[in-house]
Amino acid sequence: MNIEGKIIEKFDTQDISASFKKREFVIEYAENPSYPEYIKMELIQANCDLLDKVKVGQEVSIAFNLKGRKWTDPQGNTKYFNTLQAWRIEQKSTNQAVPSSPNQDAPPPPSEEGDWVKEDFSGDDDLPF
Repeated sequence: MNIEGKIIEKFDTQDISASFKKREFVIEYAENPSYPEYIKMELIQANCDLLDKVKVGQEVSIAFNLKGRKWTDPQGNTKYFNTLQAWRIEQKSTNQAVPSSPNQDAPPPPSEEGDWVKEDFSGDDDLPF
């Protein structure tokens, strides 16, 4: 699942046990700008470091999994818990202009001829098949 929003708050990483850690954060999700939603999400294990790359107030796109658990307490009462577990955070660009320095990860711009290869058949008018 994916969601886009603005980082509102980042919390410190919590060591839950010797082998498990998590980090929570809140995003503002505004499907309807008049009624924004504040959604708490979490990162676990090595993904906790993903929040270091973004700032509070920054627009982001988040890939996450919806997790659900069932738990029965010692008195026999069953409870259910939901978790929004993020696994990728991408910064949204606020400027649609071309970056001033070339980005090696970006695809090359399309050529004037399109993405197909132009072949020279040396004046042969026959089709190449």
